[in-house]
Amino acid sequence: MRTTAVRRTVLAASAAALALLVTACGGSGDEDKAGDGKGKGDSTASASAAPAAKALTAAELEKAALAQADVKDGKVTEVSAAEDASADKVKSKDAACQPLAQLQMGVPAGTPAAAVKRSWTGEPQKPAGDVSPEEALLAGLDAEKMIVTLASYEDGGAEQVIKEVEAAAGTCAGGYAYDAMGEALKIVSVEKTEAPGGGDEAVAVTAFMAAEEGVKAPMKLVVARKGATVASFTVTNFASAATGEDFDFPTAVSDAQLGKLA
Repeated sequence: MRTTAVRRTVLAASAAALALLVTACGGSGDEDKAGDGKGKGDSTASASAAPAAKALTAAELEKAALAQADVKDGKVTEVSAAEDASADKVKSKDAACQPLAQLQMGVPAGTPAAAVKRSWTGEPQKPAGDVSPEEALLAGLDAEKMIVTLASYEDGGAEQVIKEVEAAAGTCAGGYAYDAMGEALKIVSVEKTEAPGGGDEAVAVTAFMAAEEGVKAPMKLVVARKGATVASFTVTNFASAATGEDFDFPTAVSDAQLGKLA
């Protein structure tokens, strides 16, 4: 494929991913008021018989949020509330798929007592030896971008979020359409995957988004509960958005975040 064709494909395929991530990179916003991606085809969600834990405050969530010192590589940033996607700006055509649509945009499900967000961006590896311009372009895009959302809930709300995402992953396996921040997006399929450890219960899926030239761009989505707090991880890779090839979920980052909620 010629360089110009690769550039066009990359830009077109990444546009939807950018919409998902850039608009989801907000701070706590109004919501403060309120494994490996190549898994075995199932999720890990187990109900807890223990009494509902106490919801964390916004200040406690800020203290528990991912920080630069918590990761060995990549960059952790706080993000502007002006860039935040709010729940009223995300609408699935099928109400049953709303939990997944919100998860893709980094919007907490339900009515959290408090919520905070962070962004983590990995570093692409330099291509070895002499490579073509096309390969160099894709190599420069081969890095994961993750939105981490922490939301605390009262009265068993955190457990309910896990149940709703689990149900949506099954009901919406054949895909769904939704509007986000004024942009129409389409998911062609949803596959349950193996969730990373570290939570009391968790659900993980890979959602494949319709992109340019028939490409199905993968996005990794994970929700993990620790007590009354739900940590959500929304991950994309811009090279994968262009090629449709799978990528690994950055478990080191989720491990670091969930470890701070222990």
